[in-house]
Amino acid sequence: MNQKVADVMTPDPVTIEREQSVAEAAQLMANDDIGDIIVLDNGTVTGILTDRDIVIRLVAAGKDAGSKISDIVSESELITVSPDTAIEQAVGLMRQHSVRRLPVLRKGRAVGVISLGDLAIERDDTSALADISAALGNN
Repeated sequence: MNQKVADVMTPDPVTIEREQSVAEAAQLMANDDIGDIIVLDNGTVTGILTDRDIVIRLVAAGKDAGSKISDIVSESELITVSPDTAIEQAVGLMRQHSVRRLPVLRKGRAVGVISLGDLAIERDDTSALADISAALGNN
């Protein structure tokens, strides 16, 4: 079974420009009940901001919520996949780079995100990770 990323990804990711504030990003996360946002630089995908980034790089570091996203987001070596990437290849990239989420790009535009939770639900919907990932509020 040659499944592709498009078969399991979460489509239509929320995006935000890197010069906007972390507070704006957190509000988007709260409004959409999500844990990550794709970061753009003038429309070009440059990173992914997670709720964990906000906790570790902003709150724990004593920074202000008005700080720019660019002050806390890691943008080095962003690993991405396309909707046509094989699931096995996406899993390999996640393992190799120790990441939990991969932005899914088509012609440079963010069209989705694939996460460990998405893969858990797809691969073993009876696993604890799949149950947790599928629960309301864990997107």
